[in-house]
Amino acid sequence: MNVEILTKKRVFDGFFKIDELGLRFEHFNGAMSPRLTRLVFERGDSVAAVILNTDSQRLIFTNQFKAPTYEKGPGWIIEIVAGILDSGETPEQGLLREIEEETGYRAAGARHITTFYVSPGGSSERILLYYVEVKSADRIASGGGLVAEGEDIQLVELTPAEAFARVSSGEIMDAKTIIGLMWLKERKND
Repeated sequence: MNVEILTKKRVFDGFFKIDELGLRFEHFNGAMSPRLTRLVFERGDSVAAVILNTDSQRLIFTNQFKAPTYEKGPGWIIEIVAGILDSGETPEQGLLREIEEETGYRAAGARHITTFYVSPGGSSERILLYYVEVKSADRIASGGGLVAEGEDIQLVELTPAEAFARVSSGEIMDAKTIIGLMWLKERKND
């Protein structure tokens, strides 16, 4: 299938970036579309992890203020650890860095679950989702995020059953967290 990028212009260049594309794409019948204009929110790729403390058999979540959720919801969101990859960082390096910054745990490794687009109608961002096991002795710092990035993170530990119940009740509303928990629930049923 063909795609012709006719024009590409950066219309916003802040922490996030927005590109305006002029393009045509091949329809399923083989004909090319007329020229279309599309905005692409370029955020970069992110990593996220479902973290299980194998000593306590509790999942580790973060609770923090997310401004985009404030007007339509609580503002504070319980979610799995996540963050944007830094330039030159492998996904696993970025994941282990985020886990330590946000939770204080030094994880030894991670198992890739899946990769998915967050909102493919407008954003190029993908999330690389992982499963990580830690032990209580792996907690080497307090976590809480980076003050320099304006983070103020509270850790929340829940049993898998408690987490599944919070998804069912609508208290956990974050998509990557729900996807990770549904993977864990399916895995527990194997």
